[in-house]
Amino acid sequence: MTLTLAEKKVIVDEVAKAASKALGAVVADYRGLTVNQMTQLRAAARKNKVYIRIVRNTLTKRAFADTPYSCLNEKLTGPVIIALSMDSPGDAAKLFKEFVKTFETLEVKALSISGQSYDASQLNAIASLPTRDEALAKLMYVMKAPVEKLVRTIAEPNSKLVRLMSQVKDTKQ
Repeated sequence: MTLTLAEKKVIVDEVAKAASKALGAVVADYRGLTVNQMTQLRAAARKNKVYIRIVRNTLTKRAFADTPYSCLNEKLTGPVIIALSMDSPGDAAKLFKEFVKTFETLEVKALSISGQSYDASQLNAIASLPTRDEALAKLMYVMKAPVEKLVRTIAEPNSKLVRLMSQVKDTKQ
């Protein structure tokens, strides 16, 4: 299918706009996937707020030119699908980690977070990154622990006194 120059510009602008807002990116080779499998992948991507698109490599390179994902340009060879994480840096990696297990023909080529390119072997590490809410919860737990320990330490003498009085009462009865 031949695209006109205007259609190509629209595609480049759309991908560039999504890439400028994205927190992470994954490039994968989708050869061998059936239409049904691609539909499942797209549905899961919409559910997880991952922008997923099959675009010609030259257009993708133009779209990624002024974004942190220009480091992926050398991996844009052959038929590839791009996935951009919109909410959390590891969302696209989590999606592809799940689908690589199910569909053996899907092959991740490269990943990128904050302008840093990673090899496909780093898929598990990036997929295990916590979401923003999980990271905040862990931070709050770490910040709360010393305060709780201080409160327990301050309350301990009173607790010891109460236990001592209870033992004295029990022995006198």
